[in-house]
Amino acid sequence: MPKEFSHQVVVIVDDGSNPFELGVATELFGLRRPELSRPWYDFTLCAARPSVRMHLGMFTMTGVADLGAAAAADTVIVPNRPDPEEPADPAVLAAIRRAADRGARLVSFCTGAFTLAQAGVLDGRRATTHWRWAAEFARRFPAVRLMPDVLFVDDGNVLTAAGSAAALDLGLHLVHRDHGAEVANAVSRRLVFTGHRDGGQRQFVERPVPPVPDTSLAPVLAWARERLDQPLTVPDLAARAATSQATLHRRFRAELGTTPLAWLTGERVTLACRLIERGEQRLDRVAAASGLGTAANLRGQLRRHTGLSPSAYRRRFGSAGHAEAIV
Repeated sequence: MPKEFSHQVVVIVDDGSNPFELGVATELFGLRRPELSRPWYDFTLCAARPSVRMHLGMFTMTGVADLGAAAAADTVIVPNRPDPEEPADPAVLAAIRRAADRGARLVSFCTGAFTLAQAGVLDGRRATTHWRWAAEFARRFPAVRLMPDVLFVDDGNVLTAAGSAAALDLGLHLVHRDHGAEVANAVSRRLVFTGHRDGGQRQFVERPVPPVPDTSLAPVLAWARERLDQPLTVPDLAARAATSQATLHRRFRAELGTTPLAWLTGERVTLACRLIERGEQRLDRVAAASGLGTAANLRGQLRRHTGLSPSAYRRRFGSAGHAEAIV
């Protein structure tokens, strides 16, 4: 990320909005972060009216900007709907459509996907919302490609998060997109929140508690993260977890929503990204240190996970003074 970074994030607040999602946006994009030694986001709250009553009348917000603030925003975060069956404010929907027409990045948290869908900007796109409202969303907006099992969906310039806490996952993903893995990890540590939660919201859907619940995978995940440069295999993970490979696959699917091999590859790509950001120039060294083996495999996996080649990733996210071509 170049030193000169200017990005305006505007959050539209509407009557009945939940304070939690607003707090997440403020924490991620509104607070100054001098420890990062780089420009951060410009952050603004706006609303259709000078006074906005938050969910259940918990408090009333005043002194926010009007909807004109959204006209210059690079990223617009739309209001969530505590009651998705209640129509959104027409003035808010019009502001969202104008932002979409000029190519702004649109973001929703939780039931905010209903706001985007009502504005007509999700038709033909992939999106998600809270699992509790997924069936209702699919019924009302059949033109949207709903993905009910994931924590968030990145569909280019329109991004949607599932439940309220998934706002943190999507927010950190946006920081990653804008500033790279190293900065996103630093922000997640400041939040005391994992930079990437594996799996999707299927793990949170209400279901009967099994009579003998599985032991958490956390110990084996921590063990593997310390050995990513080693030739770890799925049998190695199963042995460490003292279980069969079939049982390990079942537990990964149940707890993380992914396979052991996909999780391991994702962790290795994340480590490779951090090494590139820190200035390692030699692609073979990055591949070896991250456990991806060869430079060719690293190139393929990095492009698959980030959409960028190693050189492009370095140009975008490399630290100052390390802009040389990667070899």
